[in-house]
Amino acid sequence: MTTYEVALPDVSDFDIVDAKQMIRSVLRDRRSKLTAKDLSKYAPAFAETITEFVADAKTIAMYVSVKNEPDTYLALDTLSELGVRILLPKLGPGLNRMWAEYECDDLVSEAPGRPPSPKGDPLPAEVIEEADVIIVPALAVNQSGTRLGQGGGWYDRMLKQNVTDKVGALIYPWEFVSNSLPYDEQDVRVPWVLQPGTITKVEDN
Repeated sequence: MTTYEVALPDVSDFDIVDAKQMIRSVLRDRRSKLTAKDLSKYAPAFAETITEFVADAKTIAMYVSVKNEPDTYLALDTLSELGVRILLPKLGPGLNRMWAEYECDDLVSEAPGRPPSPKGDPLPAEVIEEADVIIVPALAVNQSGTRLGQGGGWYDRMLKQNVTDKVGALIYPWEFVSNSLPYDEQDVRVPWVLQPGTITKVEDN
């Protein structure tokens, strides 16, 4: 499989909302072409990258991958066995997104269309302040750290609360782009890009 940068459409004539949706459509289509063999091939390299990025952190926050996202399951198991405290998103009262601590093999599905989450009680949003490392999903990141997510905005709101600068977005090689990406005041740039076998510090702005 080639890993060249994905070709993104020219969205300069569109407003930010429409521009983001057009680019997301291209990126989702590219991911939809990944086969089970492709996903299995990339999984160990993603786990290696995540483990290296976490290094000696005591508490980290990350997420559970779904469908054709970069795999996080291998890394979750590896880090759990190493004794790292792992915070994962969990639905709380009123379907509010909160956090819970991951214990090996304790993931359950709590709502249709949502990623599995730990069985334990939800922890308040403020627990993110205890994380030494944060790993977030993305559809693309550019060379200035602009991150394009799925559009819910939860990770951007969460990142405004965090107190660590060791934040990495996990993407496939072709999703680290040279294009400018649509960006508004609600978006939070990420300082690190995590690809299979590669950790990149983006340019400061």
